[in-house]
Amino acid sequence: MKATYKKFNLQFKRPSGTSRGVLTNKETWFIILEDNNKKGIGECGLFRGLSIDDVPDYEQKIKWVITNIHLGLETLLKELIYFPSIQFGLEQAFLSLKSENPFSLFPSAFTKSNAPIVINGLIWMGNEDFMLKQIQEKLANGFNCIKIKIGALDFNKELSLIASIRKKYTPEQIELRVDANGAFESKDALVKLEQLAQYNIHSIEQPIKQGNIKEMRLLCKITPLPIALDEELIGVCNVTEKEDLLQTIKPQYIILKPSLVGGFKGSLEWIALAEKYNIGWWVTSALESNIGLNAIAQWTYSLSNKMPQGLGTGALFTNNFKSPLYVENGKLYYNNFTAWQDNLIQDLCI
Repeated sequence: MKATYKKFNLQFKRPSGTSRGVLTNKETWFIILEDNNKKGIGECGLFRGLSIDDVPDYEQKIKWVITNIHLGLETLLKELIYFPSIQFGLEQAFLSLKSENPFSLFPSAFTKSNAPIVINGLIWMGNEDFMLKQIQEKLANGFNCIKIKIGALDFNKELSLIASIRKKYTPEQIELRVDANGAFESKDALVKLEQLAQYNIHSIEQPIKQGNIKEMRLLCKITPLPIALDEELIGVCNVTEKEDLLQTIKPQYIILKPSLVGGFKGSLEWIALAEKYNIGWWVTSALESNIGLNAIAQWTYSLSNKMPQGLGTGALFTNNFKSPLYVENGKLYYNNFTAWQDNLIQDLCI
C-alpha cells in the first residue's frame, strides 16, 4: 500500500465570525491511499485554535502515519489518540479505498438520492444588519431550524434579534438553537440563560468555556433551557474519561464533530454513553471541505437520528470541491447524478 498526503487551504466566501474571532481561511489535510490500482481519500480536518491536535508537529505526525501505513488502521488509530483529526482522515481513507466508489463510504437511501438529511441553518456572528440578513435568507430558503452564533454583539442586541424571529414564528414553525462558543462568564451565565429561555430556545451550545466542570454541572442542573456540550468534549479521549464527564456534568445534549473527537470510532463511543445516560445528541461538521463533509453526512444518515444536524457548511468556501452534495429547503441532499470534481484524488496526489 502506498500513502501520500496533501495540505489544502480553504478560503471563506466572506469572513465568518465566532466568539473566538473572524475566520477568513481554514487549512485542511488529505491522506491518499493507493493499493492494487485503487485510490482512497480521507480528510484530516484540523481546526486551528480549537483542535486538541493543533500542535507544531502536526505535519510531522501525518508524515509518520504515511511512513507507517503498513501497521494498519486499528494500530494507527491507537497511536493517534491525541490526533483525532488524523484518526478521522485515516478512517475515511481506508473506507474509501475499500469502496467500489471512493466517495461512497456508507451506501444508503441518502447516497441513492432518495432521502435527505434535515439540517439547521447557521447564522454567523457579525453586526446586527449582517446577522438579520442571514436570518432572513435562511427563512426564505426553507429552514425550519436555525442556529445562531452569539457572544460577539451586545447581548441585548442578540436578544432583540431572537425576539424578532419569535414575533413572526412559533417554536413549532422555527426551532431556534444558539451557540455561545463559551462566551458567557460563569457568574452571569444563568441570568443570560433565563433571558434566552423566554424565547423558547431549543438549546444552547457551550454557554461557558470548556474545563469549568463544576460550573457547567451546576448550570446543567438548574438551567431553564437545555444545554449542549460541544468544546467540552474536545481532548476527552478514552471511554472512562468520557463516561466520567457525562456522569459529572449531566448535560441535556452533546454535539459530535468527528474531526474533533476521534472520527467515527470516537463519536460512536460518545453516542453509546449518551444513550446510556439518556442524553440527546446530534452531529455537526467542523468546516471540512466537501470530502470530509460527505463522509460525515453519509455516516450521520446511517445513525437514523431524526433531529436537524449541523451539516450545512459546504457552501462556505470559494474553492471547495465540486460534489453531489447540495442544500435545498433546509435539507442536505446527495445527487448521485452529479459527478465529483474531475480527477480530484489524482490532482491532490500531485
